[in-house]
Amino acid sequence: MDTSNTISTSCLCSNAVFKSIFESNYKLIRNYLIYKYKDVDRAEDVAQNAFVILWENCSNLKPEQAKSFLFTTAIRLSLNEIKHDKVVSNFELFSNKNELNSESPEFLLEETELKKQLELAINQLPEKQRVVFLMNRFDNQSYTEIALSLGLSVKAIEKRMHLALLTLRKVMKSI
Repeated sequence: MDTSNTISTSCLCSNAVFKSIFESNYKLIRNYLIYKYKDVDRAEDVAQNAFVILWENCSNLKPEQAKSFLFTTAIRLSLNEIKHDKVVSNFELFSNKNELNSESPEFLLEETELKKQLELAINQLPEKQRVVFLMNRFDNQSYTEIALSLGLSVKAIEKRMHLALLTLRKVMKSI
C-alpha cells in the first residue's frame, strides 16, 4: 500500500495521517533546527510547537502542504525566540546598569545625615575659617586668589584653612 497516495487523499486532521506526517518529518525538522541554531533542547521544543500549530491549522491545509508549513513555522518560531532572547538580554543589561548606579536606601539615608552634620560643622566654624574653607573647597579658589580677595597673606589663608580642616576632622571622627 502506498502511504503517500493515502496521505494526499486523506484529511490532515485524522490521527493516522497526522501521525504519519509527524513520524516522517519530526526528526528532519529537529535536526535542521539543531544544525541551524546549535541548541538541542530548543530545537526539540520548537519542532514540537510547530506540530502543535500544524494540528491547530489542520483543517486549513492539505497533507501535501504539511512539510513546507512545518519548516516555515519552525523557522519563524526559532527566530521569534532569538528575538525574544535579545530583548531579555538587553533588559538584563539595562537593569544591571541601573542596579550598579543606584545605592541602597540605607546608604542614601546615611549620606543625607552625613551631609547635614558636615554642613552643621562648617557653619559652626569661626567666621574667618569658614570663609576661607568655603572659598577654597566650594568656589575652587586657590590660596593666592583668596588672599588677594580678602587682603591677607597667603600664609594667613593657609593657617585659617589648616585650623578649619583640623576642626572638621575632629567633628567627623566623632560621627
